[in-house]
Amino acid sequence: MNKQTLTDFAGLTHQIKTWGLELGFQQVGISGIDLSEAEQHLENWLQNGFQGEMSYMSRHGLKRSRPALLEPGTQSIISVRMDYQTEAEPAMTQNLEAPLAAYISRYALGRDYHKVLRSRLQKLADRIHEITGPFGYRVFTDSAPVMEKAIAEKAGIGWIGKHSNLINRKAGSWFFLGEIYTDLPLPADVPASSHCGDCAACIDICPTRAIVAPYQVDARLCVSYLTIELQGSIPEELRPLIGNRIYGCDDCQLICPWNRFARLTSEQDFNPRHRLNSRQLMDLFGWDEPAFLTYTEGSAIRRIGHTRWLRNIAVALGNAPPSDEIIEKLNTQRSHNSEVVREHIIWAINRQQDKFDKLA
Repeated sequence: MNKQTLTDFAGLTHQIKTWGLELGFQQVGISGIDLSEAEQHLENWLQNGFQGEMSYMSRHGLKRSRPALLEPGTQSIISVRMDYQTEAEPAMTQNLEAPLAAYISRYALGRDYHKVLRSRLQKLADRIHEITGPFGYRVFTDSAPVMEKAIAEKAGIGWIGKHSNLINRKAGSWFFLGEIYTDLPLPADVPASSHCGDCAACIDICPTRAIVAPYQVDARLCVSYLTIELQGSIPEELRPLIGNRIYGCDDCQLICPWNRFARLTSEQDFNPRHRLNSRQLMDLFGWDEPAFLTYTEGSAIRRIGHTRWLRNIAVALGNAPPSDEIIEKLNTQRSHNSEVVREHIIWAINRQQDKFDKLA
């Protein structure tokens, strides 16, 4: 049966959801392609300059919010989620509250999720092909201008919370999203409704006050942006607020009450590599570039490069309790060939010395 003769799209949709679960996704939903409300929200966000240096957020015009412009012929979107939490909340909080420990956003501890989801989504597309014959589709895993959270919300996967992450009533927010744009007219699921209510825990906990209003995040203040997206110097006034977060930030997820329903993943690829969930700042600062490339092979962390890695850890060491050992460690990289690294090391040393002075 090919696409031209297939009429039971409801039955096909049921099969797609069954196959998705078999392939390791925890949920599969279907949405249409009308993202007009999300488009207006994006335009307002861009007009406010909240994207910072992320010029790619506006580079593709309306292709991000109009799926058929990005992939002509798109009629419906298959949206999936895959859980990635590998340890319980107390262990994550303990790591975050230990000033000499390095906190890395939990999505980046294991294998690069882009590779994991893309492979599974392709397998799902292949199974659909076996039923429909040739059909138009394109697989996405945060790899193109796609409004994945708005699409997932319309597909019933969850709702966009006040922190701008997607939340599922039964699974919290510790999950990845992926999509298949398709020219198959699949019946859409009922969009998810919001259940944040009056809760403002994520707004209150944000270390840099980046959630400037409910559902509005100024990326220029966000620790994830500062440690991952920002290419140059981190604004000095924000450095003390970063604490020991050297790659991303999970505070708004750790505090979210809906994450009490989150379940640990069984996906082995997401398990922490090289003990990155419990490493010490001093240890990681000692990685030269070859070591960095070796230990981050196949990881999302590699995208920031060794320079930003050292920049971020220098800030975290500056924020740590005063220690002669820390200053000595920082001095080992004081003549680094990157001006950005040198600047942040000097700042960190001065911050350490200021703390000693206050103790005197």
